[in-house]
Order: sequence, then C-alpha cells, then structure tokens
Amino acid sequence: MVKRLLVGRALRSAQAHEQLLPKRIALPVFASDALSSVAYAPQEILITLGVAGLAAYHFTPWIALAVVVILLTVVASYRQNVRAYTSGGGDFEVATTNLGSNYGLVVASALMVDYVLTVAVSVSSGVENLGAALPFLREHKVAAALVIVALLTVMNLRGIRESGLAFAIPTYAFMISVFGMMIWGAGRLALGTELKAPTADFTVTGESVGIGGFALFFLLLRAFSSGCAALTGVEAISNGVPAFKKPKGKNAANTLLALGLLAATMFAGITALAYITGAKFADPSVGSEVHDAAGRVVAHPDPVIAQVSQTVFSNFPVAFYIVTAMTALILVLAANTAFNGFPVLGSVLAQNRYLPRQLHTRGDRLAFSNGIVMLAAMAGLLIYAFGADTTRLVQLYIVGVFVSFTVSQTGMVRHWNRLLSTETDPKKRGQMRRSRLINAFGATVTGLVLVVVLITKFTHGAWIACAAMAVLFVLMRGIRRHYDNVATELATPEETQVDESMLPARNHAIVLLSKIHKPTLRALAYARATRPSTLEAISVAVDSEEARQLQREWEERGLPVPLKILDSPYREITRPVLEYVKSLRRRSPRDVVTVFIPEYVVGHWWEHLLHNQSALRLKGRLLFQPGVMVTSVPWQLVSSDRLKGRPESFGPGSVRRPYAEARKDDQVKM
Repeated sequence: MVKRLLVGRALRSAQAHEQLLPKRIALPVFASDALSSVAYAPQEILITLGVAGLAAYHFTPWIALAVVVILLTVVASYRQNVRAYTSGGGDFEVATTNLGSNYGLVVASALMVDYVLTVAVSVSSGVENLGAALPFLREHKVAAALVIVALLTVMNLRGIRESGLAFAIPTYAFMISVFGMMIWGAGRLALGTELKAPTADFTVTGESVGIGGFALFFLLLRAFSSGCAALTGVEAISNGVPAFKKPKGKNAANTLLALGLLAATMFAGITALAYITGAKFADPSVGSEVHDAAGRVVAHPDPVIAQVSQTVFSNFPVAFYIVTAMTALILVLAANTAFNGFPVLGSVLAQNRYLPRQLHTRGDRLAFSNGIVMLAAMAGLLIYAFGADTTRLVQLYIVGVFVSFTVSQTGMVRHWNRLLSTETDPKKRGQMRRSRLINAFGATVTGLVLVVVLITKFTHGAWIACAAMAVLFVLMRGIRRHYDNVATELATPEETQVDESMLPARNHAIVLLSKIHKPTLRALAYARATRPSTLEAISVAVDSEEARQLQREWEERGLPVPLKILDSPYREITRPVLEYVKSLRRRSPRDVVTVFIPEYVVGHWWEHLLHNQSALRLKGRLLFQPGVMVTSVPWQLVSSDRLKGRPESFGPGSVRRPYAEARKDDQVKM
C-alpha cells in the first residue's frame, strides 16, 4: 500500500506509448540541467578570476562569449547525432558503432560519472541558492540535499510522463523569471538607472594577485573551463530520444535547438548583468576572498544570480524572491535530467551485457526503476562525502561530459565517412558533407576544451572523476567478460539433440529429517512419487538418545523407506550430510543425487528467524555440489493462512499487470 501511494498503480506494457513526450514536455524534462547551469556557471567564472584579484574581472565578457560559442557548436553537432541514432544509446552507441567497443565504454563511463555529478551538483547548488532566502538551510544543507534526492527518486519512479508534467511548470517559470529579470534590468539601464550589486563596493583578493604572462593565461583557461559547466546536460537528449513522440529524431533535434538558444541567451544575459552591476563572489577553498568596505571577510556571499536579481529588482522586491525561489527549484529539478538519462543509458549497457541485467528491466510504472535507485544512491554518497559543496563538486563535473562530447563527435565524423563511401545521390552527399563538417568542428573544439579542462582542473579534483571513469571502464569490461564466459559455457551446438548418454544413469533420492511428523511424511510421499532409482531417509545424530528414539519410532511405524543415521561427534548438521552426498557421487559419478528437504511456510517475518535456518544453510552448500539436485517440500503452518488471499507482490524491475485487472481477466477467461 505504501508503494502504491508513493509510486502509483502499475502500468501495462501496452501502455508504454502513453509515456512518450511531446516537445513542450520533453524540453523541461531533458533541458532542465542545461538551463539550470546558467545559474552557477557565471559564478564559477568569477570565483576563478578572483584568484588574480579584482583586476581580472574585466576578462569576464570574453570568457562568457567563448563559452557561448562552444555551447552553440555542441548543440549544432548533437543535432546530427539525434537524427542519425534514435535508439537511446546516445554517445555510447555512436562511439561503439563507429570507433569500437573500448571507445564506447570510455564514453559510457564518462556519462555515468557525469550523470551522478549532475544530481550532486544541481541539488547542492539549489540548496545553496535557497539558503539566500532561508539562511537556516546553510547549517543543514547536507540533510536538505539528501531529502531532495529522495523526493526526486520517488517522483521519477512514478514514470517519465508524470514526472515530466510535474517538472514542466517550474522549468518554464524559471525561464520566464530569468528573461523577465534580463528585460527589467535592460529597461532600467536604458532609462539611466545606476544598478549596483550589494557587493559592488567590496574588494576581491586572491592568492595570485597581480599575476601576468603565462600564469594569467593559465588562469583564464581555468576560468573558461569552469564556465563550460553551462554545457552540461546538452548530451542528455541524445540518450532520451526514445522518450519523444514520433518522428523521434526530428522532435529531439528541434528540442535540442530550442535548448541551445535558450541556454546561450540566459547565460549571456546573467553574466552581462553580473558584470555591469559589479557583483563579486569568491571562495576561500580555491584561493580568493571577498572583503566588505570595512575590510572584513565575507564568509558566505549570496550566489551571483541572487545578487543580480536583488539589484535588478531593487524597486520590486517581490520579484527577487520569485527569482530566488525559481532558481533554487530549477537547480533541484535539474537533477531530473540525470534521472531520465542515466537509467536509459544503464538499460542500453545492460542489454549489451556491460552492466547487470536487472538494469534493463522496467518497473511498475514503465520506468527503469533499478537505474533510478542506483543513481540516487551514488549521488547521495557523493553529496555526503563532499558536504554538498557546489564549488568542490563542480571541479569534478565537466571532465566526463567533454570526454563524451569529443569521442561522440569523432565517431560521427567516421559515421558520415562510411555513408559517403556508398552514397551516390549528389543532394544527399552534400547534406552529409555539411553534417560531417559540423561534427568535425565540434570534435576539434570540444577536444581542445577537454585538454584545457584536464590541465586546469586535474589537481583541483578532476582526477577523482578520471579515476572513477577508469574504475567503471574496468568494471564493465569485467561484467561483459563474465556474461560472455557464462554464455560460452552454457551454449550447445545447433545440431545437438537430446542424447541418451547425457542422461544420468540413476537417481539417488535422499529425504532429510530430524523427527517424524507431518512435513516428514509429506516429503517421503513426494519423494516416492518421483520414482527414484533408490530412496533413503537421512538423519544426523546430534544427540545420541534422540537418534535412538527416532530409530525405534521408525521401525514401529513400519515406514517403507530405509533410515540411515549419520554420526556427528561435533554436533554439526551440514558437514555430515555433505560428506555423505559426496561419497554417493564418488561411487557413481554419472548418477545424480536428489535431496528432499521439508520446510515450513510461515506467515510472520519473525517466524523465519525460528524456522528453516538449517535448511537454508544446507541448501546454500549443496548448490555448489555438481550432480546434486535440491528440492524443497513446503509445509504450510496455520500462520501462513493470513497470506493466502494477499495479492502477489510485484518483483523489483518487473512489468506486470495490476492485481485487480489480472483477477478480472482471469475470471472472464473462466
């Protein structure tokens, strides 16, 4: 009942088409990460420039312009991807198909790391922005972030369409509030109003004030790589193409274009207003500090977008709180992009045997529930480990996304080369050449940015993301190797028929018992009904007096099955049975041994602690013995009657009909 309340009623597999998204819903679902990054990307530029002191701030517009150029380039490149590959494999499919499996795994590991960091960074940044209006959250930001991750998990378990509808309104509200702030600010500036941020008269000091030459150039590259956080989330649409309504590729490309134009405009507008109003921001952990007019260090300056909003709406305070609330909300909901991208990618990888197969199955609401839960768990651990600190987390962030950008665009160049080698239509060849040029330019630019990011951020935390990618790569190779080995071991030649020589020569049946009661008699009766070659009852003599009493009662009842009592001087049960079974196998290696174990079926959880423990341990050991079959013979205790009318619980990762509908269909059939 709790599960139904939180997640909702199960959906039929035939209802999958109802979960497909139109463009107006797909935009907030897949673009919330890219749109929300405009709230903290300008801030990250100012933090890095602050290391060189206040004088370096005048480079802000040029760095922002470079970020916008890269953003539009990536969007143009990915529009080619989503048209060519619509299965949902995204960058992984592009790289695997055109460059090979190892490149595909590099991209997959990079994307998985990026999705986990998307959740951690977005939620942490959202809590920090909300702290500008609700200061008490700053003292409990880790707990608040973990609660938000849990809420997002529940909402996504309810299905992509339902979560999309829930997130659409806040996303559009954020876009309207930001554009409203930009228009309001531009209008006031046009009327000659002087706009000064609360920190405009503050000073910024850094560890490397007054640097020049190569050191300054290196710092500008580092600021540029921090600003490139605005590009995160662009790749999510390529993994989410199957969620779009038909025509999938065209709708995804149009949504991607809208995303690029909106994100670029919003990022440029916020950065311009921050620069014009003189907003300051610094972080001691990266080597910069903000000092007020009295020379005191400002420990927790408000986020840049909050400062800009407060300045622009100084004559309309209500709008400031609206922008702050919408910013915090969109930053939290930005994690939803990862909740839609990671499970689909996990499903594709599981289908290709690089991840456990459980990630490929859908849950009750036709969402990839196991992938959603896994993403939430890893993001929660990351938030806890880094104290929900956005600045520390963002250093790890953009390495993975630019690895996937570069490899994917390189794969697309090879994709167009392959098609051009067989295409003869001049018109189509012209279109392919144009697409190849776009992807080649994208691969070159993102490759250069990747080098910059690695050089400037490696020692500031990016090495952790690189190490995580390497671990995931090795892990996925190991999982694939395991599945391949199992498939090879279980495979049979196509011409193989049922061979009499493959059948066991005889079947030795053993019934385990400790005393004579109804479960024992049922197990004996069932074992006799299977007509084994030989049948005997086995008991372990833990107590010699009880063993003799069992022998006497057995003979008095005249049971038609021989009883053998195994000696156990150390009062063990499992070891004597195992040794006896092994001895049977050694005498006749071509025979099989079937062990029948009576078990109690109980109705309360605490009864499991009082029964069946010996049987569970023994079954666990017998499973590893070749040529040994284990059969459980259940005996339902009275307490189990309370569960007879209970609907069957849905297994994790399964797609099933609601119980009431299944019962109704069964009655109709009868």
